[in-house]
Amino acid sequence: MLTSHECQQYREEGYLIFPALISGEPLQRYKGLLDDLVERARVLKTNEDGFTLQPDDQGHLIAGRLFKVQGVCGVEPHLLDLAREPAILSRVTDLIGASLHMFGTKFFPMLPQGGTSTGWHQDNHYFGTRSHQVLSCGIYLEDTDQSNACLRLLPRSHASGELVEHTSGEGTFSHGNWTEVDESQALFVECPAGTVVLFSANLLHGAGTNASDRSRYSTAWHYIPADLDLEQFPFGEYKDRHVIC
Repeated sequence: MLTSHECQQYREEGYLIFPALISGEPLQRYKGLLDDLVERARVLKTNEDGFTLQPDDQGHLIAGRLFKVQGVCGVEPHLLDLAREPAILSRVTDLIGASLHMFGTKFFPMLPQGGTSTGWHQDNHYFGTRSHQVLSCGIYLEDTDQSNACLRLLPRSHASGELVEHTSGEGTFSHGNWTEVDESQALFVECPAGTVVLFSANLLHGAGTNASDRSRYSTAWHYIPADLDLEQFPFGEYKDRHVIC
């Protein structure tokens, strides 16, 4: 259960960070599932079945080097157990209600020496909504700091509910549309493995390039009230929308 201070922080700052919320055997089990996905990608020469390869500086795909698995809970259904971890759900339900769906499930391995995930953006830019009821969740399965491109947040950037202009990325960030921010105002979320970050889908966030010799596994998805009607993600039609509780 969230404290009144945590609820206030979420409303005002747009995010909450729970260090090492997932630990021990469950953390290792989930990481093992992600290791298997990275291995599956090593034989790929092009994008297929939700697996997207890492682009190089020219935007060309690098064979065998995984960038993202889109719809990861369909590719590996056991990851739904992670989305349903009681320690996570007890916090999510305090923010958006007791009956939940989830959509847009992703895995970013952020592989060493050049791995990327996302530039600066707002999740709701991609969803066709400004709804404050879309709650994004990033789960970090490995230790993360600035050297391996930890998450960056722009506190309070959700407050107006406005979506800023996004433009198509290039090179290693060619998978998506991004924006520019004053990075001097950014919060770097350096955290241990098992950390869960909940944030408004209107909050500006992103990550840089992993220049270290370590990977930086993370999953990302979006919780919503079960009765929230999202035109692009209708329940029963959009395959990557799941009943959570």
